[in-house]
Amino acid sequence: MSSKTVETKCAGGVVLNKYGEVLVVNQNGDSWSLPKGHIDPGEDRLTTAKREIYEESGVSTLNLLQDLGSYKRYRIALDGRDDLGELKTIYMFLFSTTQMDLNPIDPHNPEAKWVDISDVSKLLTHPKDKIFFDSAKHNCKL
Repeated sequence: MSSKTVETKCAGGVVLNKYGEVLVVNQNGDSWSLPKGHIDPGEDRLTTAKREIYEESGVSTLNLLQDLGSYKRYRIALDGRDDLGELKTIYMFLFSTTQMDLNPIDPHNPEAKWVDISDVSKLLTHPKDKIFFDSAKHNCKL
C-alpha cells in the first residue's frame, strides 16, 4: 500500500430474486459489480448497503438473510487496473427480494440486471469481486 493510499469503507449486498437470480449493476458504463458504495458519516453498514442497492438498482424491498463479512480491494481505475490511491474495505450482506423491476437512480450506475447465479462471476469486472462472490456462493450454498 502506498503512503498516498486512502482507506475507505463501503457496504453493499448480494440480492437474490424469487427465481434465484442475482442483482448486478453497471458502474460508470464500463464495469460490472455487485451493488455497493461508500458508507456516509453517521450511517451503519446495513443502512449503507440498503441505500446503495436502492440507488444503483431501484430495489427497495429487501429481506436481510445473512451478514457475508467483508473483503478488501483497490478501486478500479479508468484503464481497468487497480487504482492504488483507494483501498476499500467492503462489507457485504445477503438479501432476498420479491421486487423484479429495476430502475437505477444513480447516474454513475446507469444499468442494473438480474443474472443467473452461474453467470455472475463471469460478468463481474474486478477479480476480487469474483473471488468474494464465488466464496459466498459456496459458503452460503446459493
